[in-house]
Amino acid sequence: MSRFEWMVALRYLRAKRKQTVISVISVISVLGVAAGVAALIIALAINNGFQSTLQSSLLSATAHVSILERTPAYGIENWERLVPKLKRLPHVISVTPGLYGQVAVKGPIMGSGAILKGVPLGHGAPAPDMLRHLKAGSLASFDSPRPGEYSIVLGSRLAEQAGVVLHSPVTVISYQGQLTPLGVVPSLYHFRVAGIFESGLYDLDSSWAFTSLPAAQRVLDLNDVVNTLEIRLDNIFEAPQVARQAEDIIGPKLIANTWMEQNRSLLNALKLEKTVSVITVSLIELVAALNILVVLVMLVMEKHRDVAILMSMGTRRQQIQRIFVLQGLLIGSLGCVIGLCAGYVVTVLFNHYHWLRLDEQVYSISYVPFQNHWTDGIWVAVLALFTSFIATLHPSRSAARIAPAEALRYE
Repeated sequence: MSRFEWMVALRYLRAKRKQTVISVISVISVLGVAAGVAALIIALAINNGFQSTLQSSLLSATAHVSILERTPAYGIENWERLVPKLKRLPHVISVTPGLYGQVAVKGPIMGSGAILKGVPLGHGAPAPDMLRHLKAGSLASFDSPRPGEYSIVLGSRLAEQAGVVLHSPVTVISYQGQLTPLGVVPSLYHFRVAGIFESGLYDLDSSWAFTSLPAAQRVLDLNDVVNTLEIRLDNIFEAPQVARQAEDIIGPKLIANTWMEQNRSLLNALKLEKTVSVITVSLIELVAALNILVVLVMLVMEKHRDVAILMSMGTRRQQIQRIFVLQGLLIGSLGCVIGLCAGYVVTVLFNHYHWLRLDEQVYSISYVPFQNHWTDGIWVAVLALFTSFIATLHPSRSAARIAPAEALRYE
């Protein structure tokens, strides 16, 4: 586009008009585009924040690929033979045995139900991701355990519910129990709190407890078996391919389950929420585009005499059309810049100061997380400019079809 077209378009936008209503609608159009862009940025940041926070928190506690029994029975026997074979698969970083069981944790006064997870701890074994940055305590006691004493790591909410602190004694009650003449009596095991972790997810922090694999096997009254082999990868999105390769190794009695399958309902809900948010908030862009359409239609009506003069002086119809297209794109661009700045500033501030609080028992996390992706800003801006461009087509064509002789006949 030539300098002449830019000059005329800017002059029309800056000039004081006879009809004040056009200026008012122009401002409303700019604000409408800005509101739509900012709302889209905020909505996408919320969705990205929830997805990233939940995904990272869940994957810190669960595996990328889990080897489980196809029909749950007494656990995976001879699991030691599978570990070196699974480690040789592409993208595999580690293979860790795990043993889960439902227990109760009782402190000096109160008690609470919990999921006890036994994993290799101490003696150089790599710590699970969730236990690498403890809120309190350390894993040193697992390296040199005292005779007759077991160590345990509790979630922060679970420790509060049981009324215990670091180094406090706790009693783990196993529902496996012992058979007596009076029936099955729960077994009691004495532990000492070696650490307290906090993942940020209420469900994990309020119900999970970690201990060494031998201690978990004793509490759950099992032999040298596990009920899962947890595989961690260098790329979490390679999980389906690794799971297929693992099933060729583990045999028909076991199954390989990916983190995507385990959290399918949650991931589908987040995907649906993102789609609905984009569609709903995009209606704001549609309203802003209609405002731009109204502005340009009224501007064409006001400037029809000026347009006729320009055309009689040799301006081509394509140039007239581009002048009004430029005006619409300038309105859309200004609104787009304002909306992007406002959207990113709001998301950064709200994420930093945690201004939007949530009920942890309902939403699992204590605040609304925001996470911006630079790609979101690009396609949101493209969407805003595209809708603005579409809104200019009809008015600009109407301006280009003005007949100079008819417009200037009675002047």
